[in-house]
Amino acid sequence: MNSNSKLMYEFRRKLEELEKMKGRGTELITLYIPPDKNIADIASQLRNELSQASNIKSKQTRTNVMAGLDAILQRLKHYKKPPENGMVIISGVIDLGGGREKHITEIIEPPEPVPLYKYHCDSTFYLEPLKEMLREKKIYGLIVIDRREATIGILRGKRIEALSYVTSTVPGKHRQGGQSSVRFERLRQIAIHEFYKRVGERANEALLPHLEDLQGILIGGPSPTKEEFYEGEYLHHELQKRVIGLFDISYTDESGLYELVEKAQDALQELDIMREKRLMKKFLGEIVKDGLAAYGEEEVRKYLEMGAVDTLLLSEDLRLERVRYRCPMCGKEEELTVKENGKKPPVCREDGINMEEVERKDVILELSELAENVGTNVEFLSTESEEGAMLLNAFGGIAALLRYRPGNK
Repeated sequence: MNSNSKLMYEFRRKLEELEKMKGRGTELITLYIPPDKNIADIASQLRNELSQASNIKSKQTRTNVMAGLDAILQRLKHYKKPPENGMVIISGVIDLGGGREKHITEIIEPPEPVPLYKYHCDSTFYLEPLKEMLREKKIYGLIVIDRREATIGILRGKRIEALSYVTSTVPGKHRQGGQSSVRFERLRQIAIHEFYKRVGERANEALLPHLEDLQGILIGGPSPTKEEFYEGEYLHHELQKRVIGLFDISYTDESGLYELVEKAQDALQELDIMREKRLMKKFLGEIVKDGLAAYGEEEVRKYLEMGAVDTLLLSEDLRLERVRYRCPMCGKEEELTVKENGKKPPVCREDGINMEEVERKDVILELSELAENVGTNVEFLSTESEEGAMLLNAFGGIAALLRYRPGNK
């Protein structure tokens, strides 16, 4: 696993956790600090907020907001300046239900620079700017065209989105009776030119707003249509220079966008969607021939511990936790995998009493650390691609390509 994938996964999980947290009143504080902000100025502004907070009517909200501000001020004393990407500090009293509550203060150092300075108080933490960092930034423009129709879309990460559909009024190759073939062909060429112009205009409308994140444009269709459209420069000049390939495809409706991405595999070699397709194709091939593949947590864990796994495939949408329990009487320990936030402890077979939770860890992080310790490559697959969804739904979200099958080494 590259360290960036792991960091992004942990960041995503942290945001999911924070999103579930609720306060009883408007007492959860979120403080966004950009990398260039002066810490002394922030501390001064927070002390001002602290004095104003003493005027809050609700005693509970007043107490909790003041405690949160005080906790943030204490944390800021450890910083001379913000970290490289800035930081987000969250603080407040979380309602755990059943009359229980917990005060938390945490510092988040995000994967991208914090874009704004903001102090926010509400019954939930303000996470929108952080969630925006998870959005896939790189996109590719897709245009599929023949002389009957055209569809324009984008490939964002692993997701294909259709944005616009255009139909033509180009007459077929057979002229109506009474028209000379020269006149008919001239009218037909005019109609084709007008259609290409309309497609270009629609493509400009659909793709120019994405220009900053646009990595390239793929054009698909039969010959000579796609060549005529490209060489006629019907696209805006900024889009025209980003065309990275023309591809022969059969369909020009929405399904043509998917065919285009398939045909453009070499051009998109490094894209995640292609990486996932290649990995799952190899895995399924090994499964079919009962070869070097395994799936399911128990089996994969066993092969990992033996050092037999070459590549570990994990669904980033898997939500399981590995919990270690200990009996308070005899000290016997047991490890179980449970659904996220599963809390019912097992009963000790020796003493017949509930075991106590000692440690709880995200299964994906636990397995990926185990893999790293034995030199196994780790690949995350999202459910946005068909192959990634198959990994989660058909194989439980945990699979492996093996170096060897133990016993056949």
